[in-house]
Amino acid sequence: MSLIVQKYGGTSVGNPERITNVAKRLLETQRAGHSVVAVVSAMSGVTDSLIKLAREVSAKPTEREMDVLLSTGEQTTMALTAMAIQSMGGKAVSLTGAQAGIVTNGVHTKAKISNITPDQIRKHLDQGEIVIVAGFQGETSEGDITTLGRGGSDLTAIALASAVEADACQIFTDVDGVYTCDPRIVPTAKKIAEISYDEMLEMASSGSKVMQSRSVEFAKKFGVTFEVRSSFNNNPGTTVKEESAGMEQVVVRGVSVERNQAKVTVTNVPDKPGCAARLFTALADAHVMVDVIVQNVSASGSTDISFTMNRDELEKIGDLLDRVAAEIGAGKVSKQDGIAKLSVVGIGMRTHSGVAAKLFDALAKGGINIQMISTSEIKIAVIIEEAKIAEAAKLAHTAFGLDAA
Repeated sequence: MSLIVQKYGGTSVGNPERITNVAKRLLETQRAGHSVVAVVSAMSGVTDSLIKLAREVSAKPTEREMDVLLSTGEQTTMALTAMAIQSMGGKAVSLTGAQAGIVTNGVHTKAKISNITPDQIRKHLDQGEIVIVAGFQGETSEGDITTLGRGGSDLTAIALASAVEADACQIFTDVDGVYTCDPRIVPTAKKIAEISYDEMLEMASSGSKVMQSRSVEFAKKFGVTFEVRSSFNNNPGTTVKEESAGMEQVVVRGVSVERNQAKVTVTNVPDKPGCAARLFTALADAHVMVDVIVQNVSASGSTDISFTMNRDELEKIGDLLDRVAAEIGAGKVSKQDGIAKLSVVGIGMRTHSGVAAKLFDALAKGGINIQMISTSEIKIAVIIEEAKIAEAAKLAHTAFGLDAA
């Protein structure tokens, strides 16, 4: 009997009817001869509602209490899903992240999984039960509830699939798979049949909302092949796997868009060892994720350093950088929102030239100005005005021949 781990996102369990449909799918999978572990997210909108509630009672709720609060969203879904299965004559049990044996570090709201001991899961599977696990959460060794960050249920599913040595891992969502771009932005986008871990990781970290980037990192590290597919039909999805022969023939696999970005610039940073380290160590200590970094050419013994981050984290840095800038003898700190990141991704870039030129030419013809540029072996990313991001995505998508036939 094979073991399958299935993950269902917030839209897939968005209301009682959809939870019932998920319960039917799980029963069908079990009755087809498989052992089943399901990871569920909070019902769509619930996490945002809980955050709103917290803000209504506290201007600055502590991250520990936010974890305690937000973890209840997934716990509601897991219990309801188990109830639905039981009402259909099936056997099911719900487990919190802690009960499932997920141990994390102590970084609240963005915890990392340290270890998984799935003894409880195996015990219930041996008893013929479908195991429903609350995604997005775990517990520290001291017993504190933690959450894994937005999209953390993906990470829960991938990690559990590795821990229980599952034969298959399926990520069910509200789309048919991974597309060459978000179809809501580029209507001519088409579904990708298979994609490498590296490409999926770059697309996820560049704004593709199909998968959480950390979950793809985990899948690559532990060799967990998984499929992204829709919970609303039975169409084949997109398989995410190790790079295979022939994948490099496709120069650009997809275009990703990431809105809600902010750019921070620290001017007149002394051009000497240790200054940049002081700035970015302070950000790391505040658990702020930095993305694109650009340092200007030094002039008169100083330089400007610009970087991007999620706009929602601007509040975290407050006057932190002002203090550090003063300590190292730098100039003023400026913050700008209203920007977005456009990325083109493909492992074929390793063996093909002219990709950057084609992207820049397409944007130039559309009258779109590039503020910052970042590259990796298989990605080129540009920072542009957020108001023009949809137009830029369409231009890039067409330039690289990704439009559906």
